Amino acid sequence: MSKLACTLAALLVLAGFATAQTATPPLHTSGTRILDSHNRPVQLRSVNWYGFDQKEFVAGGLDHSSLDTIAGLIGQMGFNSVRLPWANETVEHNPIVADSALTANPQFHGKHSLDIMDAVIAALTRRHIMVILDNHMSDADWCCSEQDENGLWYNARYPESAWLADWKFMVRRYAGNPWVIGADLRNELRSGAAWGGSDPKLDWHAAAERGGNAVLSANPKLLIFIEGPRYSTSFSAFPGLPVHLSRPDRAVISPHAYSIGHSYKSYDEAATALDREFTPLLTAPNPTPIWVGEFGQCTMGRCEAYGNQWVSWFAQWANEHHVWNTSWWALNATESSGRSRTLGEPETYGLLTLDWKHVRSPQIITVIDSIHPDDATSADARERTSR
Repeated sequence: MSKLACTLAALLVLAGFATAQTATPPLHTSGTRILDSHNRPVQLRSVNWYGFDQKEFVAGGLDHSSLDTIAGLIGQMGFNSVRLPWANETVEHNPIVADSALTANPQFHGKHSLDIMDAVIAALTRRHIMVILDNHMSDADWCCSEQDENGLWYNARYPESAWLADWKFMVRRYAGNPWVIGADLRNELRSGAAWGGSDPKLDWHAAAERGGNAVLSANPKLLIFIEGPRYSTSFSAFPGLPVHLSRPDRAVISPHAYSIGHSYKSYDEAATALDREFTPLLTAPNPTPIWVGEFGQCTMGRCEAYGNQWVSWFAQWANEHHVWNTSWWALNATESSGRSRTLGEPETYGLLTLDWKHVRSPQIITVIDSIHPDDATSADARERTSR
């Protein structure tokens, strides 16, 4: 483990939080906290590793570096969990992955996508890195836009019945692995999706309850991560319309946080924007854990300094508001192919060097490390202040 990761682990032990080495799944919730099977608070310190949702139908980087090297780097950076995006197209078609996407892992030549997903999840979980399955897209491609026909939880090619069936299939496939701990029901709802309302075709609240209960019917031990409308940034309706699942101690709300489209000149400006998005969740009458399923910024090139500034502001805000469960977008060093993407081009939000063998941005890891509970009583702080 890296020096940074060791420091983080020590801080979490002192704070009474279970670390990647000591957390024991399955996980559940209580108020605003996520707890392990021994009722110890757990901080989910996650990273996104995309690819099973993309045109290659496989986790990125396997053409550059061995699976064991990549999985080892995730642990060395101190992450205890991975958000693993997948597409309904990947699950339902399960194609043989092209050898060109597996150059550094010839043992997978001729294998189907889900066979390689099995191997990726096994490589992570045998290191006790938890996995959160994320239904990112219906059609395998780069997300997101208003024109990609993937803004809802269904489309003409993959109706809601397929979405529910694919979730049950995925959950059952990994039900025997306790380190697969959660299901992120759908990524970045848009295209008119609403939290409630009179149109059942757009009512994501009702669909999320159906989806969450379908997942729990296949594996009642999983956490259910629920995003919001407007690319998971709109939560004003949540306090008045809470989620009701068959297992009430399984729901986690998952906003996303970026500075895209904004040029904040100070911490106060950035904090005001974050307050606007998160206040409905932080003050809701029914406290629910928050996991920021995506946050990130450019880590290379001319935008790097600006990116680091915003990420530092986000980390400061997150600590002040006790929002400690986060997932960086993204691990990936290079792009997968897809809309507006080119296979092998640098992923400007990535954490790894272009050969997928080293950490590109140790300064970003330092910022991520800074997001953590600061004392033994702080686990209850947000729950108390939200009442």
